[in-house]
Amino acid sequence: MYKNWSNLYGNPKWFIDSKFGMFIHYGLYSVAARHEWIMTLEEIEETKYRRYFDNFNPDLFNPKEWAKLARENGFKYMVFTTKHHDGFALWDSKVTDYKVTNTPYAKDMLREVIEAFRAEGIKIGLYYSLIDWHHKDFTMDGYHPDRSRIDLEVEKKKDMKIYQEYIKSQMKELLTEYGKIDYLWLDFSYESKTWGDLKGKGKDDWDSENLEKLIIELQPNIILNDRLDLKRGVSTHEQYQRSKVDSNQKIIWEGCQSLNGSWGYHRDNDNFKTPEMLVKILVDTVANDGNLLLNIGPNGRGQIDEKSKELLFEVGKWLKLHQNSIYNSSGVEIQPPLDCRYTMNGNKLYLHIFSWPYRTLTLKNLPKKVKFAQFLNDYSEVKVIEAQVLNEKRKGESNLNNELKALHIKEKLDLNSIIIEIPVKKPDTLIPVIEIIFEEE
Repeated sequence: MYKNWSNLYGNPKWFIDSKFGMFIHYGLYSVAARHEWIMTLEEIEETKYRRYFDNFNPDLFNPKEWAKLARENGFKYMVFTTKHHDGFALWDSKVTDYKVTNTPYAKDMLREVIEAFRAEGIKIGLYYSLIDWHHKDFTMDGYHPDRSRIDLEVEKKKDMKIYQEYIKSQMKELLTEYGKIDYLWLDFSYESKTWGDLKGKGKDDWDSENLEKLIIELQPNIILNDRLDLKRGVSTHEQYQRSKVDSNQKIIWEGCQSLNGSWGYHRDNDNFKTPEMLVKILVDTVANDGNLLLNIGPNGRGQIDEKSKELLFEVGKWLKLHQNSIYNSSGVEIQPPLDCRYTMNGNKLYLHIFSWPYRTLTLKNLPKKVKFAQFLNDYSEVKVIEAQVLNEKRKGESNLNNELKALHIKEKLDLNSIIIEIPVKKPDTLIPVIEIIFEEE
């Protein structure tokens, strides 16, 4: 059992089994096209940032295409940015004028996205920023775009309790007007951060305890992440991977990764990960009992750029052939060979080979006797040499057959080990996977 299972409220089994989610960052910053944090990175005044609001018109936005792309390439759930740190709402919120229905686009984008993804059978997750640089009662801190233009008289009049009620009002809208929401991804707490006299924000600033109660009251089966500063929920890591499976410390966690280092659309950022790297990140995440939330950032017209689509297609192509090693799988504590990763699904162990070795791999400390082994990409048999058979052949050097001599197998193995013989040439797939089927007990 995962240590934080009971802290997730709804039954998280669907989440644990899904393994692969699509993060979608979209908003006014998509028009600026140079980072989702542009407002604070460039310390843009709200009057100047307004130009992105006035020109927000994703005329080529087609959520059905987004959803189809997600399903065809193996994504099981999605998380969509309803409101990022700039405070812009991508739904028809009744408690603010700073919303998508007041832009030239004029439609409830969130509703369109939810309906499209739900129709494809994909679980629905909503991202909501607890930060809001637009709201008049959101107090100053070191992340705020106006940090170098502080007006102390204005600050004295701000009341975070008013802002807390604003958050609750928007939560009520999001969790009552769009049907069942499977996952709520809140972002983020930073109480320990300080910038001179400016302090970060945490659970007391968000009224997290009461906010959490409201969320559960509205959607009792929802899953939450861990960013309310309450030390519970799905553990979320950005651009960072947990590194080891420990049955005594297993937690439900999610590695959040971008394709090129930016979450929102960044026109001039060409620092894209390779398809092989993305698959390795996915495998590494699942091997350590986590989920991968992989991000896309559509452009100002609502389109996903061709490079991003190409990368998702390559990952999806690999997943189609190797999905048994990913979905519903878990990590194992036994040590895999060098540059390999294990996952397990039922009575089958999956060996993911990151670096192609020469001719053989030794698998030690296996839990059961091996019945059969095959490559997942083409279901071709992989020859298995059991330790017991190998050791018997070694009783006399004259009995060591030519086949074993040719393989240069010298080490003596315990009875729970096998040697698998692989072709010299790597199979034509990003990461080869060998399915090891154990005998039933």
